[in-house]
Amino acid sequence: AHYDHLGVKDGEIYFGADDNASGVAALFYVADYFKKNKPNYTLIFAAFDCEENGIKGAQYFVANLNEQGVILNINMDMISRSVSKEIYACGTRYTHELKPILQMLNDSTPNVHLNFGHDGLKIGEQDWTYSSDHGPFHKKGIPFIYFGVEDHPDYHRPTDSFDKVDTEFYSNVVGMILGFVKKMDDKTEHE
Repeated sequence: AHYDHLGVKDGEIYFGADDNASGVAALFYVADYFKKNKPNYTLIFAAFDCEENGIKGAQYFVANLNEQGVILNINMDMISRSVSKEIYACGTRYTHELKPILQMLNDSTPNVHLNFGHDGLKIGEQDWTYSSDHGPFHKKGIPFIYFGVEDHPDYHRPTDSFDKVDTEFYSNVVGMILGFVKKMDDKTEHE
């Protein structure tokens, strides 16, 4: 998740509650879970800078990976509000085997509709493949799942504030994402 936002412009504060305090808070939540429940695999929790200014933090990270590398990137960027209760899991076009796991979690998550797409398959659809910090991972051949909602009226505006967060939707989305990370960490899933 990226922790930067637009800052202050013309004396107005751009709070970035959804973009992307929502992703960073979810990152902390998932990290706290695995602090208390030792993972089977090595997990790296990274909050990147300069996403809003050319995805530079993630590019630097990927350029400096050690030889063991990373086998999956999970990116959370704008996950706390959707009038239609929809969130996208972008990236299954490139890693098909992740889609059934995500669909199963969606089926057991209340008040959230998980959509797939925005990864260049449908004509006329926005392609999010390189739109956030998962882009440099994909470019290096590392599978990714990008969780995010579609743009809303407060996207990149000072009005992207905490009072607009749909706390029930957000809580359910974060629970679903944690469930996905737990599934990816489950050795029995990969034997």
